Amino acid sequence: MADKGAILRALIDKGEHFVCGDTYSAITGRIVEHVGFPAAYLGGHACSAFHYAVPDNGVYSQVEQIEQASRIANVMNIPLIADADTLGETVADAYHFTRRYIQQGIAGFHVEDERNPKHSKHVNGLWSIEDQQARIDAARRAQKDSGQDFVIIARCDELYTSEMGGGGTGSMEEAIKRGHAYIEAGADVLFYPPRPDWVGDLLKAFSPNIKVSTMGFSVPGAAFNMATGGWVTAAANHMKMMRELMDEGQVKSGNWNFPEKYELIDHPLYDGLIEEWADKTGRQSRPNHAP
Repeated sequence: MADKGAILRALIDKGEHFVCGDTYSAITGRIVEHVGFPAAYLGGHACSAFHYAVPDNGVYSQVEQIEQASRIANVMNIPLIADADTLGETVADAYHFTRRYIQQGIAGFHVEDERNPKHSKHVNGLWSIEDQQARIDAARRAQKDSGQDFVIIARCDELYTSEMGGGGTGSMEEAIKRGHAYIEAGADVLFYPPRPDWVGDLLKAFSPNIKVSTMGFSVPGAAFNMATGGWVTAAANHMKMMRELMDEGQVKSGNWNFPEKYELIDHPLYDGLIEEWADKTGRQSRPNHAP
């Protein structure tokens, strides 16, 4: 098995900005790779909503996130970055879940410093710097023990204030302090959600060897952009189609076929295997209905 972590690290070390295509299922992972993205990204909100129909506030577990990330990573040749939320509640959780991510072929993740329950009506705040450093250190120890490469992205929510639904206070000084501390603990890349307008100030505050990533937008000087949100469009389109079916008895606006449909699900491969088996065993074969 290819070391996806090493592939992702090589992309980052190359120093050229890239975009991680948005994925939230195995088929969308295939699409991301098919259209040419060098890496893919699975967001926590995308996973919780699309697969479990629950909000992204800590109610679904890392076990469930790893399960979906594994399904995606194992149908692609490109590296996958996953949203690991808080990576559990303890340093033991951080070590264990990091090991699980690596075992399942995920190339890297981002781990945040906001406390659970997050993105909710509870004013939660952030983990202390020392606590978050310990969690990052535990993740790095798991990576080293695995013998494989793995990219750790430290998400700092200090600028993601309570008014926005986050846990930070909005202090740029504290955000920079936390960034330095997280790199010192073993993080490879920093990530500060959710707005683009403060990324430039952050980049100026760090030396060029400290990488900063973004989510949903590309900023000059940032290492890469983790695209997300496609599940919302997919859900909205399905809502539209089902309303059309309910109101009119049929769906006229659906797109039931497209040129890459069968290629994306390896249809020619499996058809070929069945055809070979039929020929070798004297069974009849026929042209498949799928082109």
